[in-house]
Amino acid sequence: MPARQQQHSTDEAGVREHPLPDRGGQPGDRKPVRIVGLSLVRNEDRFVRQALLNVADFCDRLLVVDHLSTDGTPAVLRELSLELDHLHVARISHSAESHTLVENLAGSETWILSVDGDELYDPTRLGTFRRSLEDGEFDDVFRIRPAGLHCTSLDDPRRRASGYLSPPGRPLLGIFNFGAIDSWSNVRSQRLHGGDVVFRRGFDWDSWRHLGDDPGWDGSPFRVLHVCFLTRSSRERARASGEGRPNLSETWRYRGGTSGLLEAWARRLAGRSTEHRGPHSGWKAERYRRGEHVSVDASPFFSQRAPE
Repeated sequence: MPARQQQHSTDEAGVREHPLPDRGGQPGDRKPVRIVGLSLVRNEDRFVRQALLNVADFCDRLLVVDHLSTDGTPAVLRELSLELDHLHVARISHSAESHTLVENLAGSETWILSVDGDELYDPTRLGTFRRSLEDGEFDDVFRIRPAGLHCTSLDDPRRRASGYLSPPGRPLLGIFNFGAIDSWSNVRSQRLHGGDVVFRRGFDWDSWRHLGDDPGWDGSPFRVLHVCFLTRSSRERARASGEGRPNLSETWRYRGGTSGLLEAWARRLAGRSTEHRGPHSGWKAERYRRGEHVSVDASPFFSQRAPE
């Protein structure tokens, strides 16, 4: 990866003004496509480095938003920002601010990849997937969901992972076609969730494909090891129940600090969520642990290493 001479400021995190990269090939072979990775993290110092390295070559731009981490995540991101010249880091107090970094890309030939600190994409297949995007294979959909494994255990050498496949487990966000929309605004929780979307003709929320359905885990060029049931932070205590750490939609801690804690309690008392019932509801286990418990080869997901 190219080394950066100096760290970019948060103000430089916008992407519209940057030209599309030259990826070779003959003129007219493939249409120009920009891929922007958007990551919202909080206390993810165990896997976030691997998660970002795995998609670094796939993405033309990596926007990483740190939601007030208190573990080693900020240090990991600082190191990566010096190694990857297209990675930019911002720190926010409210998770909804993460969406503003890509709002201005609506209507452009851009795909937005959602990558969390617990989502390890298979870097050995993303090149093939990118070529499919450039060939226009998925131009008729708004969203592509990856084949996923909701991981419950990972052996020490990281050669085998066990867990539950998606489908039938809950699908992950995946990648969004911003050329299918005119705008996406008024997001109140976190990036790429809810808000007001103005679709172009022929597209809506149901315009999507799940590459876990077809071609499935073994054949999918777009697949992810979702380590949601593992310990993800050095500050986190292992959970005997194996339910994994509650996600943002379960805790409602969209805002940092004392005010965010009070807001979360107010939402909980008011019963403002019908799908997520709070941090100890078992929501994650209920939706991710579906189907047969399987074991897969995890080595491709750890094939990307940082430069020495």
